[in-house]
Amino acid sequence: MNPFTILIVDDERTLARSIKLFLADHGYEAEVAENGERALELLERLRPDLVFLDMNLPGISGIDLLKRIKEYDRNIAVIIMTAYGSIEGAVEAVKLGAFDYMKKPVDLEELKLLADRALETSRLKQELSYYRQREVRGLPIKGIIGKCEAIREIIARVQQIASLEETPPILVTGETGTGKGLVARTIHSQSRRASRPFIEINCTALPATLMEAELFGYERGAFTDAKESKMGLFEAAEGGFLFLDEVGDIELPLQGKLLRAIEEQTVRRIGGLRDRRVDVRIVAATHRDLEREVKGERFRKDLYYRLAVITIDLPPLRERGEDILLLANHYIDKFNAKYGKVVRGASDEAARNLLEYPWPGNVRELSHVIERAILWSQGERLDIEQLSLATSPHAKPADARGVPSAVQGLIPPEGIDLAERERSLIAQALQQTGGNESEAAKLLGIGRGALRHRVKKLGLRP
Repeated sequence: MNPFTILIVDDERTLARSIKLFLADHGYEAEVAENGERALELLERLRPDLVFLDMNLPGISGIDLLKRIKEYDRNIAVIIMTAYGSIEGAVEAVKLGAFDYMKKPVDLEELKLLADRALETSRLKQELSYYRQREVRGLPIKGIIGKCEAIREIIARVQQIASLEETPPILVTGETGTGKGLVARTIHSQSRRASRPFIEINCTALPATLMEAELFGYERGAFTDAKESKMGLFEAAEGGFLFLDEVGDIELPLQGKLLRAIEEQTVRRIGGLRDRRVDVRIVAATHRDLEREVKGERFRKDLYYRLAVITIDLPPLRERGEDILLLANHYIDKFNAKYGKVVRGASDEAARNLLEYPWPGNVRELSHVIERAILWSQGERLDIEQLSLATSPHAKPADARGVPSAVQGLIPPEGIDLAERERSLIAQALQQTGGNESEAAKLLGIGRGALRHRVKKLGLRP
């Protein structure tokens, strides 16, 4: 089925319905508006790719409506229909941005040819825009900051994904605050669909009943408060990306409907009688271990495997080493500009504090800490008091010398082979979990990506 949507604006209802049925028979989804006011209402809801517009309308004139459509979205193709053979009016319309015009009485075959040509031209323009931007996309990705090996691998993977002609579902995993949303938006901005919508929904924010209405939309009268029809987020993201943040929190009854929408690329509004074709790419994110959720029958196995065609596992901030200072400097610059400050960095003691703190809230917590410190800063350097990390409830207890109690007495006078100790602990964790890297990572208190990196580095697996 053709994914393009066409709006027919004509007060001759019999003709408009005939055009709609003819286009539907040829795979197009079409809707009718009998006047300019109704057309403007449908414009926001349908976001059509093409409009067939009668020049002689009651109320808002065809020319004025053409101007309004082009103000709303200049990429919507408009074909003028006129019963009066007014070449002057048609020429004026073309100058204002109409794609073409045709005379009434309408020849349906000619109409279809014009529709095909207009929509193919629109497609080619999008592709041309994409190829023009490829050089820009080949430049280093902005926004994802870091130089550690794990982040370099993630940046390389994002670039590979963005270069794909067709993007399968992507699952981004990692602790809360590691930047999953940033990765999703970067994939969209670097892809050929960058000019199309990026729609985000937080799956923890709504109960299942409201979530279904948000995702799939509803028809007028579907329930008590459904006074008008409403398109869902799948339809709103047409041609672009739908980002399902914290997808692991979606309730089981809705997971089956989500799986069907992703697999079949169709949605049915609540109270609707027909399926609607959608062209949407999916990025999902979660802080949960979905493999464990599947085993506990809290997440559908088939949906998990459908979402995890491509996976990106983000490391926690505590495992990123010097990236902590890179990110801190980035936020110092950002909040200097926001609050009119001139802080030039952190003191040596504050820098050590930043590196040693465990960052349970990850990059999001670091951003908040730096913003607060900038607000209270008085000089050119942030000090340890302004960071307020030393007394954090997350900090591990220490003795008078500042040595965490968890490690006191573990190191013998002759010292230890740290690499060998690490190798032994990782090998034990893998053996204990039967080779399950997710479970082994949890035993060791690190992320799955960090464990994989260590396994490869230590040569525990080929």
